[in-house]
Amino acid sequence: MLRHVSLGVVLFILWLALSGHFHELILIELGVVSSIFVVWIAHRMNLADDEGHPIQMTLGALSFLPWLAWEIIKANIDVARIILSPSLPISPVLFKVKASQVTEVGMVAYANSITLTPGTVTVDVDDASSEFTIHAITAEAANELETGRMDRRAVRMEGVSGRPTKGAD
Repeated sequence: MLRHVSLGVVLFILWLALSGHFHELILIELGVVSSIFVVWIAHRMNLADDEGHPIQMTLGALSFLPWLAWEIIKANIDVARIILSPSLPISPVLFKVKASQVTEVGMVAYANSITLTPGTVTVDVDDASSEFTIHAITAEAANELETGRMDRRAVRMEGVSGRPTKGAD
């Protein structure tokens, strides 16, 4: 029930944000009705689950997303420095990192976080061993990921404990 209420609130906030400066009573009422209707459809289709609306990650995301934004800014500066100064060494490397996430949503969040950071791309995911194959433009970018800081933060953001592991029904 909490997941459905949360989904409805998120949908209504999104509707409000996209409606611009038109906040007449009839439009707000239509937004509420639309949000309730979409939640009902999501419930009927079994889409309001841990994967479709991962509310367990909400609190963790409040600290993870600003940290990730800062990491993206730092990586942008590093990549810009490489591009603007060709004398800086470019040492592309392909390597594997272990993913400690428990759920598929957590693994996707971690893999996307790696790819969002300029200079690194998640190339492959091995579900059996929970390893990602990563391409990094420099050895320093690879070393940063190999420290496991992003992995640990993604695990904290995942916010699950005692839940079924990925792949479990």
